[in-house]
Amino acid sequence: MSEVIFSIIGVLFGIVIFDMNITIIMTGMGIVALAGIVVRNGILLVEFTDVLKAKGMKTREAIIEAGKTRITPVILTAMACISGLVPLAVGFNINFVTMFTKLNPQIYFGGDNVAFWSPLCWTIIFGLSFATFLTLVFVPAMYFIAFGMKVRLKRRKSNRLFKKGQKKLVVTD
Repeated sequence: MSEVIFSIIGVLFGIVIFDMNITIIMTGMGIVALAGIVVRNGILLVEFTDVLKAKGMKTREAIIEAGKTRITPVILTAMACISGLVPLAVGFNINFVTMFTKLNPQIYFGGDNVAFWSPLCWTIIFGLSFATFLTLVFVPAMYFIAFGMKVRLKRRKSNRLFKKGQKKLVVTD
């Protein structure tokens, strides 16, 4: 959930910094599309950390190793998406008919499609560029904090049970 919030913050920062207008429908659709991409990046990190922990690695080392291993796929996914959307966002047009018949591609920027697709593209570009880097920092940090809280709760429960005369539960990493 936090990644969706990070991406929305990135969208709003991008719109404010570049002084763009918000088109509600296409910006909303862009945020929905963006949420799927950004959440997938976070899932990659968490899932690989869980796999490493299942293999017997300590939590801290598993988080660090997962971050080092998954940084490349996360950044490549984001860069591929961003670079694929830039031509649509700026309205890059090529006339393929004249390119092959007269060897004149008639390249131009703008057109009617920019008014429709540009807000969606810029929403995904701004949000993805902002949230990708936050994903690589905050998701591992939040995973570690959540793990620490879980360990503390187990220890408290163990101490309460021990005071009642039951065997003490040993919690390890």
